[in-house]
Amino acid sequence: MTSTSNNLLEMRGITKRFPGVLANDQIDFDVRYGEVHTLLGENGAGKSTLVKILFGLYQADEGQFLLRGKPVHIASPAEAIAARIGMIHQHFMLVPTLTVAENVALGLASSRRPFTDLETVSARIREISEEHGLAVDPSVIISHLSVGERQRVEIIKALYREVELLVLDEPTAVLTPNEVDDLFVILRRMADNGQGLIFISHKLHEVMALSDRITVLRNGRVVGATTPAETDRQKLAEMMVGRTVRLTPELPPAQTAESRLVLSNLTINGDAETIAVNNLSLELQAGEILGVAGVSGNGQRELAEAIAGLRPLESGAMTLNDKDVSLASTRDRRNLGLGYIPEERIPDGAVAEFSVSENLILVDHAASTFLDKGMFDEQAIADHSEKMVEDFAIKTPSIKTPTSSLSGGNIQKVILARELAARPTVLLACQPTRGVDIGAAEYIHTRLIEQRALGTATILISEDLDEVLGLSDRIAVMYEGQIVAIVPRQDAERSQIGLLMAGATD
Repeated sequence: MTSTSNNLLEMRGITKRFPGVLANDQIDFDVRYGEVHTLLGENGAGKSTLVKILFGLYQADEGQFLLRGKPVHIASPAEAIAARIGMIHQHFMLVPTLTVAENVALGLASSRRPFTDLETVSARIREISEEHGLAVDPSVIISHLSVGERQRVEIIKALYREVELLVLDEPTAVLTPNEVDDLFVILRRMADNGQGLIFISHKLHEVMALSDRITVLRNGRVVGATTPAETDRQKLAEMMVGRTVRLTPELPPAQTAESRLVLSNLTINGDAETIAVNNLSLELQAGEILGVAGVSGNGQRELAEAIAGLRPLESGAMTLNDKDVSLASTRDRRNLGLGYIPEERIPDGAVAEFSVSENLILVDHAASTFLDKGMFDEQAIADHSEKMVEDFAIKTPSIKTPTSSLSGGNIQKVILARELAARPTVLLACQPTRGVDIGAAEYIHTRLIEQRALGTATILISEDLDEVLGLSDRIAVMYEGQIVAIVPRQDAERSQIGLLMAGATD
């Protein structure tokens, strides 16, 4: 790679090793002035390691990089910021009890030392907001802002520091489709102003919409570079995984039958004793997948915990296979046919320190199948576990391996195997593919569709709109603890669902 005048950044032969893992293997990557260059790859492909080296959070074992044509060594985030490199993380780095201006001023030198000159900071924020279309009031407390507005504050922080190179690591994970559109307008404007942007996302339609160039990593190496004009989502997925991938699940017409789960006028409190779910009613039939779409924080988590028996109802009733389970224990609900894939894999779905085998029998360890004269039947447990590992394509060195050693996708397969082995009649699947590889996501989708064909009634709670649109027979949209619409699959449009997720009523 030779230095060229339009290259803002050049990374040459970057190599990073961790114990037992070659995370980055001789990676070459560059960013030009005025472009969005996407880093694409499965979990563990090396994307985050590479940008953490750039931002000074890690140090490369080999290689060098040039900034504005000159060799640089960045040993810390402070040095990165001084070099006008910014990074926006998936989880916002904001103090919720402070105002926008106070958050922007954190860590900055003030002209009124030892006091902070918030008037000057606020005035500059207003200038940046007007110039870039960011529309944020500097005096508002962060906790009062929507998720999309908090994302804007992160961008304002970067622009206030006059960053020339901005890294965005999964910046759309918690945004509605409309907020994503607004964000992309802002990012394109930044690129048009000459700034370089590194965009990391696993959402292929976003990559195609925003990128000028795309570099794909697999197993720590660059396997290809392309542009949206030269590729499509299918080709990108195949570059990421190294094989053919089915992006859109094949969903034959639903063969619905009797009612399996009925929720009647549920009201559920959140953690702060405020109402999280307000007078919600739903009916789920055998042989269908009912998708629940919504932005995080609109009552989906509380609804799932109440269905699973982990959170009490304030009012309302719930029947499972014609039995009233409003006050039933989690064990009773499971015995009546409920399977549960929780939102958080660790610790809610699996115990990290337990072996794969122990997690596979975690819920049903007292079953007679696994006992011999009151003691664990080790051979029966091993036989069961080996079969589950094979049937669900779980990649693990052995069934005795600690579950914490597995990838996110394989931990999710362990949970899925355990729940489906119980042959549930109702399956509650919460964020089943969040953070997993595109290959693992494809596999999980296939198994959910297989359960549907067997007559299982499934509630799919997901913030991934593509997932909801691809798998659901009906889509229920949640906003502020209520179902604002239920849309049949054949009538569902992305733009319409996105508006409903944002609270639009028209």
